[in-house]
Amino acid sequence: MERYICVICGYIYDPELGDPDSGVHPGTAFKDLPEGWLCPLCGAYTDEFVLAE
Repeated sequence: MERYICVICGYIYDPELGDPDSGVHPGTAFKDLPEGWLCPLCGAYTDEFVLAE
């Protein structure tokens, strides 16, 4: 699965881990994140993330 990185703070969303603190279960692809999900470190919206290489 593809990982995405926040261009503001550098947080990497790893779909294998999800974001349990925000109710996102492991295995959730970035494109399937719930509407309104924000970067857990800086509060950025998903449009501030780019595909991690």
